[in-house]
Amino acid sequence: MIVTDDLALWLRLMLTDGIGPQTARQLLSHFGLPDTIFSAGFAALQKCVSEKLAYALSAAPDEAMQEQIALTLAWAGQAGNHVLTLADAHYPPSLLSISDPPPLLYAKGRIELLSRPAMAIVGSRNATVQGMQHAERFAQLLSSAGLTVISGLALGIDAAAHAGALTSTPEQGSTIAVTGTGLDLVYPAKHRALAHKIAEEGCLLSEYPLKTPAIAANFPRRNRIISGLSLGVLVVEAAAQSGSLITARSALEQGRDVFAIPGSIHSPLSKGCHLLIRQGAKLVESAKDIMEELRWTESDLVTADAAPAAPQQNASRTADPTLEKLLSAAGHDPVSVDQLAERSGLNTAQIQAALFTLEMQGQIELMPGGQYRQLF
Repeated sequence: MIVTDDLALWLRLMLTDGIGPQTARQLLSHFGLPDTIFSAGFAALQKCVSEKLAYALSAAPDEAMQEQIALTLAWAGQAGNHVLTLADAHYPPSLLSISDPPPLLYAKGRIELLSRPAMAIVGSRNATVQGMQHAERFAQLLSSAGLTVISGLALGIDAAAHAGALTSTPEQGSTIAVTGTGLDLVYPAKHRALAHKIAEEGCLLSEYPLKTPAIAANFPRRNRIISGLSLGVLVVEAAAQSGSLITARSALEQGRDVFAIPGSIHSPLSKGCHLLIRQGAKLVESAKDIMEELRWTESDLVTADAAPAAPQQNASRTADPTLEKLLSAAGHDPVSVDQLAERSGLNTAQIQAALFTLEMQGQIELMPGGQYRQLF
């Protein structure tokens, strides 16, 4: 991006100790652009903010602030990097409609995606294999239909959603990852390769200054950006106290649609989705359900069924009578080894051997608590 003196003043405003997004918007509403704020003088500033903040805004930037501004301006001068202000033409219009838009946004990648119709997909960091497959498939179909898929770059469902969206062509939807750290850092570190691919084919986005580490309090706050950028939020898997429910609540407060995929009544990762459905979220079984609710007609879905296809070798389940007997006993709800023994009549050694084989074939998965669930 083209770096200007105005950007340095925006950075100075947001880096001033004690100035958060709400106070910054208050100052901007009262004085106008940052240059007017800094030229207003102590007396005028004190009419809008506390004496302490008026002194801070009247003082010259200290060495640490100057270094941070210089670092950021150098970063923004690199190809593909952007710092967007509320006054910037590229600032996402959807965020201007929420109650607390961030005054500054740091972006890396295709900033044109910030103005395109989007759908958020969120869920548990400790997702099941089936949940990951659902997230990836829904993201792939929604992206192919022309919607940008937004998530938070976290482990589990977020990563699967980003990966699914990246399988579409750049002319389709692609993906935006809203992070809770500075964009010069990647969290979690194991997503470094994924983050680099998103920067190339999608967009990384954060309201936090460069060098901001992973601080727990920042992640719930960034969720309002995930929902604010989106037409709606799809929750794939979520525990009863999941952070994904914060994103869903933000979506409701912002007037966005909330969708949830139901699951087993016995699964802890279905509790949050079922709670949302009871509270009015739209139950969905396929990407088509979302498209119909959004009345999205610009592109056709590849298929109406968003559930992941079973591997080809599993199409007829298995010819082994022991494995077939165990699958029949397992059903689709979580089940313990003791329950499998009771239902199937098999001994523990037979069950353990069969479970290992079925896990390797991708037909059954081990869940938290030592329970198993059939995937297909």
